Amino acid sequence: MASNPPAKCCTVAVKHEGKPTGSIEKVGGIESYVAYPADKSTENAVLILTDIFGHEFNNSQLIADEYAANGYYTVVPDLFNKNPVPAQMPEGFDLMAWLQNHLVQHVEPIVQSVVKALRADKGTKRVGGVGYCFGAKYVVRALQPGNIDVGFVAHPSFVDADELKAIQGPLSIAAAETDDIFPAPKRRESEDILVGIKATYQLNLFSGVEHGFAVRGDVSKKHVKFAKEQAFYQAVAWFDEYLKA
Repeated sequence: MASNPPAKCCTVAVKHEGKPTGSIEKVGGIESYVAYPADKSTENAVLILTDIFGHEFNNSQLIADEYAANGYYTVVPDLFNKNPVPAQMPEGFDLMAWLQNHLVQHVEPIVQSVVKALRADKGTKRVGGVGYCFGAKYVVRALQPGNIDVGFVAHPSFVDADELKAIQGPLSIAAAETDDIFPAPKRRESEDILVGIKATYQLNLFSGVEHGFAVRGDVSKKHVKFAKEQAFYQAVAWFDEYLKA
């Protein structure tokens, strides 16, 4: 595997401040949070595949707004059929039981429906995929011609080595120094795979942060805020270089 399955660190969330400015729409029949760039163009789209807290999580919506502010039509689909993990998770919540209802056969058709709708109905020419934790697996799986063109993932989980070997587009990775799901051996394995397939790739490692920092880190801590922001800038720079025509 290129990363491990989700673990307890996946379930820790710090809600970020701010009011999202996008809206809830149906894209490909899937309820999605949508944010438009200033010019309302849908030509270059960013598809955010979320962590386990889903498309209604405030942090994910605020991040979507920021991609839109940088010129990308941004769509955050509901990957979990209105059944995300609660941001304030109750004591005793069984994450592994929850995951059994959100396997590849459940999630991948949602991603495919949205990508198809972007290209067929929204006039999108190029699609960039952003995957945080849980969502990273589906960005990697979809990084194929005619599907997702360019990928960015942060603190990925559940990515198999064979999935990473099969990518056919540029991939950028933001990793945390402390991450039981994407630890140093998995990072190095991933790098070896990417070198071996002669991929166009980037892998940035941020010190002093843990799994989840790019979406739900405690931004009251200066170094966490810095890492979160730099991971976002990393993604935007990657898309500016490889996604925009």
